Amino acid sequence: MSVVHSSPSLRWFQFLDGQGLRILGLLSTLSFAFYVRWTIGLNSYSGHATPPLFGDYEAQRHWMEITLHLPISQWYRYDLQYWGLDYPPLTAYVSWICGYVGQYINPEWFLLDESRGYESPESKLYMRTTVIFFEYLIYIPAMIFFYKYQAKHASWSVRNAGLLLVLLQPALILIDNGHFQYNSIMLGFTAWAIVCFLHDFDVVGSVMFCLALSFKQMSLYYALPIFAYLLGKCIKGRMNGIYLLVKLGITVILVFGLCLAPFFTSASDILQVVHRVFPVARGLYEDKVANVWCALSIFIKLRSLFTLDRLVQISAVTTLVSSAPSFVNVLMNPRKNRLIYSLCVVSLSFFLFSFQVHEKTILLPALPITMLIFDEPVMVPWFINVATFSMFPLLKRDGLIIPYFIMLGLWNWLGNFIGNPKGKTRILVSLSYVLMLIIHVAEFLVTPPNKYPDLFTMLNVVYSCGMFTIFWIYFNYRQLIMSVKSKKKTQ
Repeated sequence: MSVVHSSPSLRWFQFLDGQGLRILGLLSTLSFAFYVRWTIGLNSYSGHATPPLFGDYEAQRHWMEITLHLPISQWYRYDLQYWGLDYPPLTAYVSWICGYVGQYINPEWFLLDESRGYESPESKLYMRTTVIFFEYLIYIPAMIFFYKYQAKHASWSVRNAGLLLVLLQPALILIDNGHFQYNSIMLGFTAWAIVCFLHDFDVVGSVMFCLALSFKQMSLYYALPIFAYLLGKCIKGRMNGIYLLVKLGITVILVFGLCLAPFFTSASDILQVVHRVFPVARGLYEDKVANVWCALSIFIKLRSLFTLDRLVQISAVTTLVSSAPSFVNVLMNPRKNRLIYSLCVVSLSFFLFSFQVHEKTILLPALPITMLIFDEPVMVPWFINVATFSMFPLLKRDGLIIPYFIMLGLWNWLGNFIGNPKGKTRILVSLSYVLMLIIHVAEFLVTPPNKYPDLFTMLNVVYSCGMFTIFWIYFNYRQLIMSVKSKKKTQ
């Protein structure tokens, strides 16, 4: 529990506890989390005032526009060159809800075609509000329930301090409330699934995970550990396991069937959805992402050596091989603590080796890793700091440099993370932070040579990729050690 030892966040809740004001604990956490998100939302966002395509903000607004005005059969077909819808149907339904409500405030925000690039203070206020609304509807309640389970043996002050730190995790806030996306919906459904699995509500958990998959296909990063865990429980359960397997199978079919039902009018509509949701034309990775393939591109031009189909095969095999020890371990030993570690390992494997990865995808490993904040008081803040650093080139393009530094500073101060590690670990952590600082200072003070305009971005990529590989090794090791200890106890 040392993650919040002597930290300002812990002292705040100890003060409330000592004054008999526990009733203010959760209220103050939710209020401050809202304030931080709202403040970040006052800043710039992806593609602000940059025609012709603008950015992710415009993509989300445009999806509200087309789902509001077009029949469902056209949602995945309409003008695909201008932010064509490329997420699963649940994203489309959420976009329709937001557009439907927003048109009653100001229909000009979502006029078909005529509203492209619409940027007004009022529409920005509405769009920012929808992100926070869904966070408080799905993601934040899931994290509250998780920490009531995860830290049930901790004191009230420690439990609430941990929850505050998790809700202020800077990477997610900077992307969803700054850059502008709705990742918290997918992550919230996944968190609910984990909560349900930890309480043995496996069918409900499967519903939640299917909803996560139906919102963003990136949730597949979690699919192997969850599938292995549930299948392992079915195998271990024998006759009861067969019954559970049938229930889970029916659940998956029903949830996906309901999500896709409006598209069942035509086989071509279903195929178009699949084609849009799982494209390969974008390439091995997007922009400058801190994974193995982008880091290797400095030395080996994979895109020149292999065809697109071959790159898909290479990345698929590499991802499966790097993930296999972890999810096979969960399959053979379907225990709850192993599930969370396997989610960390496999999602990191997908980030490092899978096809078509972009900077924001690091948010997927960040969810299960953040959930270990009490079990891994050194590694969790270390990982989150590196993950946030790895997205700096993206945040810089969005004009979010000041929010980036403020969020990192606030989070590390509230958790006393910089001074928390002891001994040799502290030296390693401090050294890694010094390297991050050097890269930042050099980027602001030194002009890169004309021959290497992306010099500092690629330094970020190589450094972050190396760190993520170390984290991948560590969480593999932790899961393996957990298995060895379990075997010794049973002997």
